[in-house]
Amino acid sequence: MKIILFDGECNVCNKSVQFIIQRDRDALFHFAPLQSDIGQELLALNHLQHDIDNLVFIDENRAYTASSAVLHICKYLPAPWKVLYTFVIIPPFIRNIAYRFFANHRHKIIRTNHTCLVVTPEIKKRFLT
Repeated sequence: MKIILFDGECNVCNKSVQFIIQRDRDALFHFAPLQSDIGQELLALNHLQHDIDNLVFIDENRAYTASSAVLHICKYLPAPWKVLYTFVIIPPFIRNIAYRFFANHRHKIIRTNHTCLVVTPEIKKRFLT
């Protein structure tokens, strides 16, 4: 199972989940907020801090965080997003500088409107509880 743990209190993170759902034609990804019980369980199972403030992607019992999580998610999205996975060749300490910059300035970089995702029964099944 491919699981994305996201900050359930962040509008940009919620918009990112919506972005992935719209492009995930095969419904490969499942989602849970980091703050949820299942999110906390999955963090513990993967030996990650309970208060992590990064995106987490769990794929085949391996957890990726920060820029690695983003790039490994892109690997499963359709083109042109899939091409972004090639940036995995850049060392994580360099990629994570860009990830941290974006994370710290996300509200200025991305303007979010306050529309909510209409959760259909098919989408609801993809959120872990």
